[in-house]
Amino acid sequence: MTTIVAVPSAHPGGLEAAVSDHFGHCDVFTLVSVDGGRIEGVRIVPNLPHEQGGCLGPVRYLAEQGARVLIAGGMGMRPLAGFTDAGIMVMHHGGNRLVSEAMVAFAQGQLTRFGDDHTCGGGQGGCH
Repeated sequence: MTTIVAVPSAHPGGLEAAVSDHFGHCDVFTLVSVDGGRIEGVRIVPNLPHEQGGCLGPVRYLAEQGARVLIAGGMGMRPLAGFTDAGIMVMHHGGNRLVSEAMVAFAQGQLTRFGDDHTCGGGQGGCH
């Protein structure tokens, strides 16, 4: 079964792009279709302006794109709850700096679920 994994990325996106540290402020999302641990396809979609729907705008947008997993480094409690409500599992990037590295770590089960200890509060702690 194919799973779409969204990774907030620096421009121009893709497997060799840098993972953006905060999903809401990334340039683009790299959407990776994975089936049985194998990458089946990659597409890049632009991020929404942060004002358009606030922190929950990208949550809805990624759900509309079919994402079932998000790999991120930072976000607030509100979007984390939004992803949970939308049925999108959020994983912490684990310090992987490139989309390809994060995807390998995901496929190998090395990433942890995003928890309260990973969240930030609107601009503090370098999350943005």
